[in-house]
Amino acid sequence: MILKKEYEKRLSHIFGVGGLFCMKIKTVLKSLLLAYALTGAFLLLLALLVFQLDLGTAPVAAGIVAVYVISCLAGGYMAGKIMRKEKYFWGILVGLSYFLLLAAVSFLVQGRWDMSLQHAFTTFCMCLGGGALGGMLA
Repeated sequence: MILKKEYEKRLSHIFGVGGLFCMKIKTVLKSLLLAYALTGAFLLLLALLVFQLDLGTAPVAAGIVAVYVISCLAGGYMAGKIMRKEKYFWGILVGLSYFLLLAAVSFLVQGRWDMSLQHAFTTFCMCLGGGALGGMLA
């Protein structure tokens, strides 16, 4: 009985009632928008560097990893600053949303799953870790 009450309390805290739930969804969406805006800007900068400096594949791969982590970190930081409670949780949620949207768009554009399981897991961990770190730093 005590566990059930704690479980219900936790669910009501996370999902809230009415307007509070909408505020939490808006916070995640705003943070996700920031993360993807930064992704676009950083990828454009990376493309410029590749074009100007004729970089190899290793620096480009490292740049893409940095873009994922920095973007999720910024999104998690923004979510943590807005929510003020359980900051790491909201950072993780932003990182998870970032990864899911990234995977879905990649799948829709290519029409098939083009990532190895190891690559998908690594990207998943980078997105969640970046978001969680951003939330904790908020």
